[in-house]
Amino acid sequence: MDNWYVYMVRCADTSLYTGIKNIARRIDEHNNSRRSTSAYTRARRPVELVYQETILTRSEATKREYQIKRLSKKEKEALLDIVTPPKSTFDCG
Repeated sequence: MDNWYVYMVRCADTSLYTGIKNIARRIDEHNNSRRSTSAYTRARRPVELVYQETILTRSEATKREYQIKRLSKKEKEALLDIVTPPKSTFDCG
């Protein structure tokens, strides 16, 4: 049985998109696909994976996705800070 993943990506405009699926394939779709991806991220490329959770069932992953989507952007940023503290310098490379 495969695990499900809840993930957040940061779009080029700094907005956050939350979804569930196979992460590696989905990030590629968000960045490269002309169809079968979110219209939201298609207009805001490139996207970068900033958060993920492993969930055992699709039902639980869907519930967690809904919880995260209901958070304000400030609350989502706070969640990201807990998981990955902010960098002190930015890589402009």
